[in-house]
Amino acid sequence: MTDNRPWPDTAPQFDVRKLAVADFKNGIIVRSPNWLGDAVMTIPALMQLRKITPEGCAIAIICPEYLQELFAALPIVDQVFAYPRGKRLWEPRMRRRIRSTRYGFSILFNNSLRDAVLLKLLGIPKLYGAAARGRSILMKRSFHFPKIKPGELHGIQHVDRYLSLVKALGAPEWNGELPEFKLPEAPQYLPPGKLLGLAPGAAYGAAKRWPSESFRTIAARWIERGGFVLVFGSASENRIAEEVLAGLPAQNTLNLCGKTAMSELMAVLKRVDALVANDSGLMHLTAALGTPGVAVYGPTDYSSTSPISAKWQIIFERQPCAPCFKRECPNGTACCMTAVTPDRVWTALQQISKGNDQ
Repeated sequence: MTDNRPWPDTAPQFDVRKLAVADFKNGIIVRSPNWLGDAVMTIPALMQLRKITPEGCAIAIICPEYLQELFAALPIVDQVFAYPRGKRLWEPRMRRRIRSTRYGFSILFNNSLRDAVLLKLLGIPKLYGAAARGRSILMKRSFHFPKIKPGELHGIQHVDRYLSLVKALGAPEWNGELPEFKLPEAPQYLPPGKLLGLAPGAAYGAAKRWPSESFRTIAARWIERGGFVLVFGSASENRIAEEVLAGLPAQNTLNLCGKTAMSELMAVLKRVDALVANDSGLMHLTAALGTPGVAVYGPTDYSSTSPISAKWQIIFERQPCAPCFKRECPNGTACCMTAVTPDRVWTALQQISKGNDQ
């Protein structure tokens, strides 16, 4: 089988203790991370987990409501238990549904002690996950990972962390393949021709944002060459989108911030020719959909959270203080982001665009 991994395996290797068919009972319940980017990075592990799941056994996901359509679009997922944001103890109806499933075990891809306790109380007999917050006592098996240190490149991809958990349970190596999402048709409002997506926001904090004027420069160059630009983000990032599009011809741009459901968003991201993004959930989602792009990194660690696709180029101008992992720049200069020039990003965008045309 061809190995199309975007990077070599970087995670610690744990002893393999294969699960027996009887361990699955009716299936597996997986607790997803809450952030979009982290949730996307679990997809390779879910794919490999599916390969060892006996026929007739389900894979179910627990996630926040806004991620429900993401997991429902995956053919490897059978059931999604979604809860409203802020409902930390999950709603009674959802708890009853989980209890009734009689799944054999759960894998926790987050670090929550509370969720481990809840799953135990709901009758899930065996839990697996990272050792964190004193929850190892509740787990059948917990796994220790090296700690991330500010100012250092960690070198262990989050994707590989998740993969290492399922490999320790007997799942095969990941070869870089990604699933075909079940998506609706691309909406009719999309114009024909070359479409460039921009994701200028970052939910984690302003420190991760490449300047709006730099995104605007990229957009202007794309439009000058006959293309169309779409800006993606949450409703709270609408102001950033307006900054990016200020002064650009309205007939060649579209601000979609906060205007699409997840399934529609995925269909549009699948359709665009490329995306330029900060290190963000939209970056990870677009890469998983198979769309190429350019990612600008600064205060975060590209060696831990790279997009899961070889079709992406990463731009990172190392500064003495980076990666600091701060939500706001401690010295107020955002030097790690401003050091990345539009010219460099444009060159990378041209390179991936040519590769995509071949």
